[in-house]
Amino acid sequence: MENNQSRRSFIQKSLAAGIGLSFLEPAAVFAKKPKMNLGLVTYQWGKDWDLPTLLANCEEAGLLGVELRTEHAHGVETSLSAQERKEVKKRFKDSPVKCLGYGSNYAYHYTDQAQVRENIEGTKNYLQLCKDIGASGIKVKPNGLPAEVSKEKTIAQIAQSLNEVGKTASDLGQLVRVEVHGKLTQQLPNMKAIFDQVTEKSVKVCWNSNDQDLMAPGLEANFNSVKKWFGDTVHIRELNGGNYPYQELMKLFSDMNYKGWILLEARTSPADRVAAMKEQLEIFNTMLANAK
Repeated sequence: MENNQSRRSFIQKSLAAGIGLSFLEPAAVFAKKPKMNLGLVTYQWGKDWDLPTLLANCEEAGLLGVELRTEHAHGVETSLSAQERKEVKKRFKDSPVKCLGYGSNYAYHYTDQAQVRENIEGTKNYLQLCKDIGASGIKVKPNGLPAEVSKEKTIAQIAQSLNEVGKTASDLGQLVRVEVHGKLTQQLPNMKAIFDQVTEKSVKVCWNSNDQDLMAPGLEANFNSVKKWFGDTVHIRELNGGNYPYQELMKLFSDMNYKGWILLEARTSPADRVAAMKEQLEIFNTMLANAK
């Protein structure tokens, strides 16, 4: 009798544990945080939203990361006072939306060295702004290879400039995100040539989903040529427009266990931008599910 009671007690406890486990499965035991998250660049869809509106709309749409673009209605610029910077930081802290940083137009390919210096110093100033508002980095770009000087000279100049601003970024706990941009510099062999000379670990590649990514030898080979320098941000356009192979791109990021932000740099003009953001998030989540 005692053995039977012990056996029944064991079975009951096992069943209870199993039932308890079944309740925990969705939320605690087997839950996994998404490896990639969809956010927004305030390029077109957020350019005329002040900061409270931007945060509210991103929260409603479920795009909980934002890259602020220069000269947009949010008004987050280096002209802000120390107190105003604290207020911006607090707004983000009180919101579920994360400030990923700043999307600048600073570039370092110019033949005029005074212009190069101006862009370097401007980058440093905005890196300080990013630190002050609780962001994590700044987006910069190469914008071309001037015909009047050798390609090799310009590539070396860009890399040297990135190393200088990268040192400042490291000192401030920030990143320099180099957008794959420019008529010639967005070709991946040229971007690779730049990063072959970048020594600062705080300088990262921001994949930009350009048509040039598909040039020979193809998307996967071009992707692999620079992926060791990827940072925590990627730019995409609308996932349901154009001919870019976004599903293949998501598979490539998924295969490398990428954990950064995929940022929507939308180009269209929908009547309801918040609804359009929600639609993009649904498509994104479907693509991620299919990328496994």
